[in-house]
Amino acid sequence: MRRASIAAVFAVLAVSCAGPRPATPPAASITAPPAWRTDLGPGQAVDPAWWSAFGDPVLTRLVAMALAANPDIALGAERVAEARAQERLARAQLRLDLEAGAGVFRERTVDAFGHPFSDTAATPLMQASWDLDLFHRLSEADAAARAQILSAQGARDAMALAIASSTASGYITLRALDARLATARATLVARTEGLRIARRRAETGYTSNLELRQAEAEYQATAQLVPQAQLAVSRQEDALSALVGAPPGAIPRGLSLEELAAPPVPDGLPSDLLRRRPDLYEAEQALVAADHSLDSARAAFMPQLQLTGSAGLALSTALASPVTIWTIGGSILAPIFNGGRLAAQADIAASRRDQAAFVYRRAALAAFRDVEDSLAGVQRSGEQATALIGQRDALAGALSNATKRYRAGYSSYLDQLDAQRGLLTAELALIQARADRLTAYSTLYQSMGGGWTTPAAAATSR
Repeated sequence: MRRASIAAVFAVLAVSCAGPRPATPPAASITAPPAWRTDLGPGQAVDPAWWSAFGDPVLTRLVAMALAANPDIALGAERVAEARAQERLARAQLRLDLEAGAGVFRERTVDAFGHPFSDTAATPLMQASWDLDLFHRLSEADAAARAQILSAQGARDAMALAIASSTASGYITLRALDARLATARATLVARTEGLRIARRRAETGYTSNLELRQAEAEYQATAQLVPQAQLAVSRQEDALSALVGAPPGAIPRGLSLEELAAPPVPDGLPSDLLRRRPDLYEAEQALVAADHSLDSARAAFMPQLQLTGSAGLALSTALASPVTIWTIGGSILAPIFNGGRLAAQADIAASRRDQAAFVYRRAALAAFRDVEDSLAGVQRSGEQATALIGQRDALAGALSNATKRYRAGYSSYLDQLDAQRGLLTAELALIQARADRLTAYSTLYQSMGGGWTTPAAAATSR
């Protein structure tokens, strides 16, 4: 009863020094919007292996390779291991500290009668100490370390989700570049035939050299597209190789860009997003850890009570038998004046907690934006692709008509040239729109959490 009264007095005095616990700034709060701005209709539950919905086994294998061998994911796993070790260190402060030691010495001296004698002595000893942690300074630090484990797990999972999405998007980009290269080569074949006809007409005097020079210029303009696309393909293959944790090299191909399927739209409201994204979980647990660190810093104002004890033997040739020795005691240390050190440490912890709150708000706002951008990307790039298909078909018909009229002598080469340029531009734009739409699906799944679930709480024995 007396111990509890003393502790209560110390607690009141310490709290009066520490002041009330500062609240989180109201500006750091976040409220989810009621619905998404872009409505794509009813969605489906997200499969954790969502990339398989593109229907390309090669893409699925590449993502599996990236998840297994990407160094950034391995780095995230090591950071989780480090956080676990930090938690074990914090938990160890709560437990009994037991040490063993022994001292051995030999001395030669004289007794009171001036007779010399030698003595060999030894003192094996066991020492124990335990901080009672009455005001939870150490237990709050342990709780902060446990929250850091969960935050590190969220960071690792966020990295894995980003790598999977980047691999899927990179593969889509590669297939789009392949399509651009194929289009450039096919167009170059058509330009070669046009150049042959223009040269023959110029040699026979049917047309002037102007048409021949125009055909040559258009041929060269198309020819330069081929090495440009080849360079882009090589660089994209190297980027994908790095993602899957391999040296630069060729990447296998599966379905063409046109054959890749559009995955179903994932379901979920904005309020659901706060529990479905690993990066938000990371920020949330970092905020929890900062809260516990603040509580630990405030508890430093409280008295610290520690029990100590030791037991051992005194062994000596001067003694007929060993002598048991022991000590037991306790100490209490309460801060009175420390030049403002404890107050400064508490203020630092409070500022870090507020920073963590603002980081969480920033991450949540970015998450809402990611989803909105991806939903709009899926919708608008799909609409653009539909319009480009109509434009491409119309230009293909115009080119066919212009070619027939040119060969029959009813129109100039410029009509055919304009139709060729328009068709090439439309085909390249259609390829990009298709790639943008599929990439938007990939980023949409990433922004919606990719089927991620909250990891189990860190297993710690008390």
